[in-house]
Amino acid sequence: MTFQISPRGMEYLKTAQSLLHVAQTMTDRAVAGRLKALADDYERRAEKASRVDAAKAIARSAARAEECESDYDLGL
Repeated sequence: MTFQISPRGMEYLKTAQSLLHVAQTMTDRAVAGRLKALADDYERRAEKASRVDAAKAIARSAARAEECESDYDLGL
């Protein structure tokens, strides 16, 4: 399943890309490895944040649709 990356998810991805860039320039392999692991974590956070944001948007949309439907049923 594909989904759009939310603005919050994009910020996580930008951070992950920055960390990977810094890791590639490191001469200390231990530090580079930790930065890469941290970048992987930020990529997972980006995906999770985007899923959460999409779910919240769907819930808000459903709530608005229900509200409009109930207004219609009441003749408002």
